[in-house]
Amino acid sequence: MNEFQNKLLNRLLEINDQLSVHIARTWIELLWEDFEATYAKAGKKYQGEEMTAKVVSQWIENHGAKLHEFIAKNPKYKHLLEEDKNKMN
Repeated sequence: MNEFQNKLLNRLLEINDQLSVHIARTWIELLWEDFEATYAKAGKKYQGEEMTAKVVSQWIENHGAKLHEFIAKNPKYKHLLEEDKNKMN
């Protein structure tokens, strides 16, 4: 994880105490990759990690407190957002 992602991870953990470090990290990575992929598919010029961090930060502020509820509504992502009991946080 880069510096921007670490800051986002810490913020997500601050606003959602239902997420483990592992799951919060996965969320940050998914949101980060989703924004960059969507931006690229739209044919937009890459504006760097700062832009991605800004957008993901907004998503976290708006939706971060409820991210732990996402799995129940979207089983497609369950395998990505489950705890792996064999791994440490």
